Amino acid sequence: MNRFSLYLTLCCVFVSLSSRAQFRKYSNEFLNIGAGARGLSMGGAQVAGVADGTAGYWNPAGLVNIKDDPQVNLMHAEYFAGIGKYDFVSVAFPSANNKRTIGITGLRFAVDDIMNTLFLVEPDGTLNYNNIQAFSSADYAFMLSFSQKLKETEKKKVHFGLNAKVIHRNVGKFAKAWGFGLDAGLQIYQGKWRFGVVGRDITSTFNTWSFSFTEREKEVLYLTNNEIPVKSTEMTAPRLVLGVGREFRISKKATLLAETNFDLTFDGKRNTVIIGDPVSVDPKIGLECNFNNVFFLRAGINNFQKALADGDTLNQKKVWIYQPSAGAGFRIQSVTIDYAFTNLANQSNPLFTHVFSLRLDMAGDKNKKKKN
Repeated sequence: MNRFSLYLTLCCVFVSLSSRAQFRKYSNEFLNIGAGARGLSMGGAQVAGVADGTAGYWNPAGLVNIKDDPQVNLMHAEYFAGIGKYDFVSVAFPSANNKRTIGITGLRFAVDDIMNTLFLVEPDGTLNYNNIQAFSSADYAFMLSFSQKLKETEKKKVHFGLNAKVIHRNVGKFAKAWGFGLDAGLQIYQGKWRFGVVGRDITSTFNTWSFSFTEREKEVLYLTNNEIPVKSTEMTAPRLVLGVGREFRISKKATLLAETNFDLTFDGKRNTVIIGDPVSVDPKIGLECNFNNVFFLRAGINNFQKALADGDTLNQKKVWIYQPSAGAGFRIQSVTIDYAFTNLANQSNPLFTHVFSLRLDMAGDKNKKKKN
């Protein structure tokens, strides 16, 4: 199967799925945060150029760029003054001939210590603060990735990858959900150019929710005019991400990688640069300056939206807003430390977050390998 037939197959899957079903917008949004400080500092523009263990998240085809030894990636981030905690871990295992790679990825986004005030008010109307209990709301995703070389020459490389992901979400003891989905990706290196395409949730990822309330909890919900939920299923619509990048030689020891991604959603109009029904397009732009493969400087912009101008009291004037990001990385032998300075809001009302991630190449004893 050549690259054109793979690309056509992916496109056909997306179009057919998006036209046959109704999906819930912004389902499983924790899967769209990103992974690794490198990718976050480049505005999420990773589909074409990702070549490390975070590829299990961005584009599974990129995993096959890991050579010889296993690689471990770790990331921790906190949002909204530590209220939300986000963790990422991945392990990639290349085959002995470096023609394929298997990756395992885990994601967790959680808000802990949420106060349950359901029984704060006693039947006689008094307040009993001893009845307040804390619970957590957590989202988990586990991905098993497979990446394969389809073609590799001095001038051209074609890689293909697949993800199988299991999703688990829980809200205290009240609600739990399980889901399953598939991703597929393709990467092409042509000289200094890099191309990528990834289809996320190509089987329309689903979450099946179940709820558990005691009779006393149901009674309080009923008396306070709250709806008592029952079993339900939410669907995540497929999306297609296209990427193109190019590497520029600045000097003998420095290169610049520029990449642009286009995130295509198929669930109706969204507040993006290109708004359509059912297709909307959200661009992402990222830059990385590589100094001798030891020190890295990065920048990116994403999440372009139109919003009401701050000084417009009539709420009629709209302006473009976006989310900038920047970062750096430093590599010492088999250890790489990356940092990202990202913005959760926009350039005029920033909510900055500091993100650190660690990459460890599990290099074996090279002298021992030579003896063998």
